[in-house]
Parts: sequence; C-alpha cells; structure tokens
Amino acid sequence: MEKIIEENKQGQSLVLETKKENTKKLYIESYGCAMNFSDSEIVASILVNGGYNTTQILEEADLVLVNTCSIRDKAEQTIRKRLEKYNAVKREVNPKMKVGVLGCMAERLKEKFLEEEKIVDLVVGPDAYKDLPNLLAEVEEGRDAINVILSKEETYGDISPVRLMSNGITALVSITRGCDNMCTFCVVPFTRGRERSREPQSIMTEIQDLWSLGFKEITLLGQNVDSYLWYGGGLKKDFDKATDMQKATAVGFDQLLEMVAVAFPKMRIRFSTSNPQDMHEEVLHVIAKHPNICKHIHLPVQSGSNRILKEMNRLHSREEYIELINKINTIIPNCCITQDMIAGFPTETEEDHQDTLSLMERVKYSFGYMYAYSERPGTLAGRKMEDDVPEETKFRRLQEIVDLQRKHSTFRTQEFLGQTVEVLIEKESKKSPNDWAGRNSQSITVVFPKENYKIGDFVNVKITNCTSGTLIGATVGYSEMN
Repeated sequence: MEKIIEENKQGQSLVLETKKENTKKLYIESYGCAMNFSDSEIVASILVNGGYNTTQILEEADLVLVNTCSIRDKAEQTIRKRLEKYNAVKREVNPKMKVGVLGCMAERLKEKFLEEEKIVDLVVGPDAYKDLPNLLAEVEEGRDAINVILSKEETYGDISPVRLMSNGITALVSITRGCDNMCTFCVVPFTRGRERSREPQSIMTEIQDLWSLGFKEITLLGQNVDSYLWYGGGLKKDFDKATDMQKATAVGFDQLLEMVAVAFPKMRIRFSTSNPQDMHEEVLHVIAKHPNICKHIHLPVQSGSNRILKEMNRLHSREEYIELINKINTIIPNCCITQDMIAGFPTETEEDHQDTLSLMERVKYSFGYMYAYSERPGTLAGRKMEDDVPEETKFRRLQEIVDLQRKHSTFRTQEFLGQTVEVLIEKESKKSPNDWAGRNSQSITVVFPKENYKIGDFVNVKITNCTSGTLIGATVGYSEMN
C-alpha cells in the first residue's frame, strides 16, 4: 500500500492511502466532532481494502460519502447543502457517482434520506461501517441500501485507520464508543448507542504503529473518555454482572492513561472529552505525574445554573463542578480548562444566565465552545420541553457568554508572557510562511519563526506577545521530548 500526501483547500495535509490494483475512487468529507473524523479514517481503511482509493477531487469520485453530525440544527443544514452540491455534480458531471450519508444524521433520519429526499444512494450508521462493501454491492445492482443498526460490541478495534486528515505528526485514537449519559439536549445516545470500551491491547498496538510511523502526539478519543472501562468486553452498564476475575483485572481510564504514558514516554498524549460527573481524582494524579500527558482538560459544563443543570439531566451540580475545578487547580496547577456552554436552554431565566456568567468568572476558562440551544428531535428536551426562550434572547445571552470568554481567554494567554513553553511543531502559520505554528501542553496555539526547525520537532519557545487565542514568541532550542 502506498501513501501519497497532498494538501487540501484548507491547507491541511491529506494522507491518501492507495493500492495499485484499486480502480475506484472515494471522496469523503467529515463534519462535527473528532469522533466523526476518526470514524472517517476507519471507513477509508475498509474501502481501500474494498477496491477504493481516496481522492480530493469531487468530480472524479465514484463514491462520495459525507460523515454527518446531528448535535445542532446548523450542522444538519450544512450537510444538506453539501448533499445538494454532490448531487449537482452527479447530474452535471459524473452520472455514475454514488452518494452516501454516514454518521449521526444517518442514524437519526434513517429511511428519510432514501424515501423522502431521494438525494442519497446509501445510508450507514456509526456501527455499520464494516457492512459498507455489502451495501455498495446492493447499490451497484440498482437498489438503495441502509444499515443503521446500533451495536453493543463494535469498537473497530481490529481496523487500522487510514490517517486522512493528518500532518503525519498528530493522530486520533478511539478508545470508547457511545454514551450512557442521557442529557436531555443530546442525540448522541440515540445515534451512537450505549457505552462500550475498546480492548486495551488493541489501543496500545495502534499507538505503537503510529509511533513507528513517526507520529509524535495522539488524542485518546471518546464521547466520554472518563467512562472507559474494559473488563473483557460488553457494555459498561453490565459491569456489575462481570465475574470476580473480570472485575479484578478491569482497566479504567486512569490505568489506560498511565499505561500509554509509561509505554510511550516520548509521545505526547491528549484526551477528549471528559464529563464532570465521571472524572475521578485518580486521573488527575496520573496527568500530574507524567510530563508527556498534556495539561489540558476539556470539561463541558453547559450551564452555571443548578436548576438548568437538573433540567438538562446533568448528573452534577454547580458546587460539585467547582469542587472538581478546585481539585484540578490543586493537583495540576498549570492545567488549562476549557468548556462547552449552551445559551437559552428551555425555561432558562435571566437569573440562570447570570449563574452561567458567574461560573465563568469563577473558573476563567482558557477557551470554549459556545452555542445557542437548538431543539434536537428525539431527545427528551425535544419531546417534553417547549423551546420557549426567544431567539433574540438566546443570541443576546450567547454573545454575552462569547464576550466574557474572549476576555478570559486574553487573561489566560497573558499568563504565559515571559514563560518558556514546550511546543510540538504541527504546521506553517496561517499568517506567515516564515513562521511555524504548534500547540503547547495546554493546547494553546504558539507561533514563532521557523529558523532551522521542522514539522514534528519539539521546541522550547519563550513567549513575548499574545492575542486572546495565540501565543507569540521565539525558540530557545529543542525540548527534552526530541
């Protein structure tokens, strides 16, 4: 198998894995969370072995797949526009092209794409990617194809992903699938199923393969990584039924994290995403203990109001969240904490909104992902709660959250002025061909002159200036991670 590296329109490197005997071409786009991008790499691997080489040229593709997100209405509207684009190319340029939908929209909308909209040829849910060759055979015979059955076992641990969106330096490694936390606003439990964890040795093998290929950083990935629990297979909810031997040899997230850190001391390790109710102190001590584990925890809270947290079915209170923040700051003093926040959840009052702002003032997050609430069909909030906060109120509150976060982001980047930080060089700076860009341990982008360094080097950079989202400085030599 050959690897060809090209650059896409966004300036990102795309690794195209090819087999000389393959005669068909696959074009794949991904939207939404990191798990979707990771899944697309699994899909590409399955299809490279099924006769398809990946391409960046839409018009020449025999098969176009879009890996979709249902977390917000805006994401779904983006997908629909892309499907219109694909079908225009199909009509006007390449009539033999087949179009398919993968991921969460495929699971949520199921037959609607095939029966009502008539804009796709196949629909494949997140747990059915191994069935793609069979489904494509159905399509080739002129039949629509669909498989959105959720699995209780599938983790794709036996698939070696094609590293599609990669600079050859950083990679995603999936460790769990699904989610058992039934937040009332979230479609993930319905589109990705129950939590199940991947066998530890398959994770270690994948990381070893990445290390041997020259990768320098991995992100352990899951809807809720802190719920990782391997006890021989099966759903997390069934752990109580495990044998005494299975329970005695079970591996939790703190143990997996330590295993990876010890086995690969020169590999930088990140993880995402954490849920406040499932993050335990043991994980914090592992992070503090190992210098190759990045000091960044993405800790979505969604609201600072206890009343709204209860309406969201978030199984933690504001006070418990703050207690966890205090533990993080005590155990990992230089840790960066980031957030997800929803503005305008049903019944949210101005007092609830002020609780969110006051929590932000208390924590002073480094950065965050902030959204106005959008009702998702099928969720408990969508079925049972009236979307009663006016749109103008939602977006006014969202803007206040964004403005406050920008202020806090500036405060956090200014803390690095005069410090020397370790940076993994990932790419050329967007603003200057003379500068490199990479991230420090806290996941903040750092920009500095190229000099004689190259992508993949770990360097120490002294910070002399900053914006709300970027640190600026000059190198003072290689770091010990090289």
